[in-house]
Amino acid sequence: MAKKPEEIKPGLPAWQGTFGDLMNLLLCFFVLLFSMATMDAAKFEEVAASFSSAFGIFDGGEMALGQGALVGDGVSQLTELSSYITSMGLAQTGDDSDSDQADVGNMDEEELMEAAEEAQMEASQKLAEKIEQALEEGEIENEVSLNYTSQYVQLTIQGSILFDSGKTAIKEDVIPVLEKVGQILETYAGGTIDIEGHTDNVPMSSGGKYANNDELSSGRALAIFNYLCENTTLDPSNIVHTGRGEYDPIADNSTDEGRARNRRVEIKIYNPLSASY
Repeated sequence: MAKKPEEIKPGLPAWQGTFGDLMNLLLCFFVLLFSMATMDAAKFEEVAASFSSAFGIFDGGEMALGQGALVGDGVSQLTELSSYITSMGLAQTGDDSDSDQADVGNMDEEELMEAAEEAQMEASQKLAEKIEQALEEGEIENEVSLNYTSQYVQLTIQGSILFDSGKTAIKEDVIPVLEKVGQILETYAGGTIDIEGHTDNVPMSSGGKYANNDELSSGRALAIFNYLCENTTLDPSNIVHTGRGEYDPIADNSTDEGRARNRRVEIKIYNPLSASY
């Protein structure tokens, strides 16, 4: 007579249940040990700073921790975020002596903001000096004017040099200038580049390709963007192009000279400490 097969009981094997119970007990045991342990806050801050520096987000990452507010206080992270970002920006300047780190740690938010503004202005000034030298070496300082703020270095090219009236096609005789501008951008623009087209306040003539100055200024900024993308190694994802129309004049639109100055293209090169970099 054939042996009757054994019935398979539903559920996990007995050894798995025992193993699961053991793991739960071990977990509870280590949680209990952790809850009874004391943590050296200074040592924790030091370890966290080491991680920040090791991963290379900023030089001197330990300074960003300040008095440990961003590590241990939870909700205070929100209120201290501005100071945190500012102090991180200061760390990028490369001056990480112990005395300077202590000074930064003792600053209030307003003082940190002022110090960051000074550091940003210094970064723009250094960048502007290099670009100005490049403009002079390329002999295009008469075609391209330079200015800077704490956020960026700005190159301005007059619209009459770049385009015919009411047009967005780049003139052939200005291509050598744009080639040298492109080389400067490749050398010195490591982050965001902002191309802005500007016009005067004279309305567009009817029947033209562009209905208004907004469209014309956008078309001109796009033309410069396309040229740079096609003729340089710049990353298009880092280039922003916008048309400002007649709304940001730098001169009086009631005179021919003022209107000529307002018809322009601005190229802004953001410095490494800028919020838009």
